[in-house]
Order: sequence, then structure tokens, then C-alpha cells
Amino acid sequence: MSIDKTSTPPEDHVVENPEAARGSDVAVDPRLLVREQGLAGYVSEFKRKIKAGDLGSMPVVIGLVIIWIIFQSLNSNFLTAGNLSDISVAMVGTGMIAVGIVFVLLLGEIDLSVGSLSGVAGATFAVLNITHGMNEVLAFVLAILTGTVAGAIQGFFFAKIGVPAFAVTLAGLLFWNGFMLKILGDNGTINLNSDGLVAKLTSYYFSDVAAAYGLAIAVTVLYFLSAFFGNKRREAAGVPSKPLSETILRTVLLAVVSFAVAIVFNQYKGLPLAVVIFVGVLVVTDFVLRRTAYGRKVFALGGSVEASRRAGINVDMVRISVFAISGTFAALGGLFIASKIASANQGAGGGDLLMNAIAAAVIGGTSLFGGRGRTWNALLGVLVIVSIQYGLALEGIASPVQYMITGGVLLATVVIDAVTRKTQKTAGRA
Repeated sequence: MSIDKTSTPPEDHVVENPEAARGSDVAVDPRLLVREQGLAGYVSEFKRKIKAGDLGSMPVVIGLVIIWIIFQSLNSNFLTAGNLSDISVAMVGTGMIAVGIVFVLLLGEIDLSVGSLSGVAGATFAVLNITHGMNEVLAFVLAILTGTVAGAIQGFFFAKIGVPAFAVTLAGLLFWNGFMLKILGDNGTINLNSDGLVAKLTSYYFSDVAAAYGLAIAVTVLYFLSAFFGNKRREAAGVPSKPLSETILRTVLLAVVSFAVAIVFNQYKGLPLAVVIFVGVLVVTDFVLRRTAYGRKVFALGGSVEASRRAGINVDMVRISVFAISGTFAALGGLFIASKIASANQGAGGGDLLMNAIAAAVIGGTSLFGGRGRTWNALLGVLVIVSIQYGLALEGIASPVQYMITGGVLLATVVIDAVTRKTQKTAGRA
């Protein structure tokens, strides 16, 4: 992307001023403007984002805080270290599936088969490892590859044959569910080895307090280095970047949250292995989407398929790969869910799992219309959903009410997303 230097004043003289921009004869993308220094700059930036409908993760973070305050006022046990640790482990299975859903939603498509594929992965591992005695690691890898291949097959029908993703994955939901029931056999339930690899995914905790604090330090340092050198690269390229003060402020806020979480974990059993893996997955997938050519292609397709095709992007390849990624994370999530219940059974992948996985991605901030979202949205969304589930469970409220409340939260999120898109179109940013 080139910048017209004749229409843009030097960087140290550019001040964000929406009023002046509206009076200018030259249309300038507000995302390229350098903010004012100091507090006034942040206030100005905040106002601009609100007017442009660029709300980011703010609504879901505010919503999560409100949810926690309400449930803590109803039951003092909600924000205890034990309950929060249990929530963090319980959310990983659905969260993994939601990560794959984020990739699909970025294309503006949907994958309805992820629930069934998660069940297939758990059943595949159980049959290979428990029934046939296959090595745990090999069975684990093959179970994940089952999801990858299944997702790629569905992506092929969508990309190459032209069958709508909704229809393909709806057929997949039925087919893979039947496949799971077939391989489980008449018994329908296979218990996993309680000391085995899969079982330890959700049962193992790093009891040494240094583990939780070490992860907090690693996350904080990694974020700062990424933001700092990212700004340096933008400056070297002559592209406006965020001021160092903002990078430091964001790093401090992340450090506060990270160490608060570490303290909570250390007050209970320690750092859960499941959380470490989930955070690692979020970091890697976020890097892939935001820092690689492949990630840019995914976002480009979500913006305009035809424009992407004309730009030389292999549309079919990206589509197939995205559905393969979705199947892979569905399988990985299924193994975490099997670990949580220490078995593979006929009910795996059913119930509200599909709804919760899609809702987690959308509630977290990924747009249903494609082209906007991050894998970190899966973390925020699933945290909201599982918090609601645990909070209502502490109050002894039945599942029907949980469905109603989760549905209401999802509807509110979609409404916010739709209103945001209209606002951005009005502001000329969509």
C-alpha cells in the first residue's frame, strides 16, 4: 500500500482531527493518522473509534465484568480460586473448537460439523488406544488428523464443487455423527486410561508456583517485544505507528491481568496444563492470521472473494485449508472434552457444544459477515459462556434457563455486530 505524500503532512505535524478531516478535499483513511501525544490523544482516538463503530473487544470485556459482578453478588463462591480454575479448564475444549470456527467465520462462512468431528476424534482415540492397544501418541496424532482430513474433504466440496458451506457441513454433522456411533460399537462408551496422555490434558497441574508466574512473564514479555518491534518496522517503512507510551501502557495492563490470573491459579492446584496449551494455540494462530501472508489471504477472502481472485490469491486452496484447520481444532477440542469426562461416548459432540463453539467465536467479537476477528476472540467468548454456565449452576438453575440466557447474549452480540457494520459503512470504513 502506498501513501500519497503530497496529500499527507509530515508525521510530526499530523494530529487526529475528525472535524478537520471532514472539511478536507482529500479523503484520508483515519487508520493512517498519528494520534496526539498524551492523554488528549487517547481521548480523541477513543471518540473516533466509537463514532466509526470500531468497538473491538470492549463490549464483551464489559459484559464479562458485569456477569462476574452479578454472580459474585449472588454467590460468594463464584470468584474463588477453585471455581475460576475449574472454569479455565472447562472452557478449553469448547475454546479449541471456537478457534477453528474463527477461521471459517473470517471467510464469512459457517461450519456446522465441528461438534460431530470433535466426537469422532475422541472416539477414534479411544478405539485405537484402548480397544486396539495402539501407542497413545500415535493414536492421538491420528485422531487429530481425522479431523483435518474430514475438514479438508468438506472444504473440497465447498471450494471445488461449489456446494454451499452450510449444506456441506450440515451433511457432515450427520455423517460424522453416524461414523462416531459406528466405530464406538454397541457398547457406546469407552473409558480412557486415567493416567494416560489424553486424561492428563485436563487433570494435570503444574504445582510449582514458578510455573504460573513464569507463564505470566513470558506472555507479557512476548507481547511487548512483538508490539515494540512491530512499531519499529512500521517506522522504518515510513508508516505511522503507535507511540511507545501506549505500548508500555498496554504491556502494564496485560502484566496486571496475567499476574492476577497466576495468583488465582497458585491459590488452588497450580497452573493447569490445559490453559498452557490453549494460550499457546492462541498465540500461534494469532501470529498466523496477523503476521503471515496466509493470514492476510484469509482476511482478504472475507472482504471480497472476487477482489482476492483478481489479486492472484488461490481462493480454492485457502478455502480448503481453512476448513481443514477448522476440522483440526474440532478434533483437538474433542480430545480435551473426552479428557474432561475421561471417556468417549455416544453423546460426545452433541447437546449444546456446536452452539457454544459458534457463540463463543461470535460473542468474543468475530464478525458473522467475515473479514473481522481474531482467535483471541474465542478466549473471551468461551469465557463468557462458561462463566454463565458455572454461575447458574452455583445457583441451581436448570439447563433450559442457561440456554435462554446464552441465546440472549448471542443475539445481543450479533445485533452489536450488525449495528457496528452499519456505523462503519456510514464512516466509510467497511
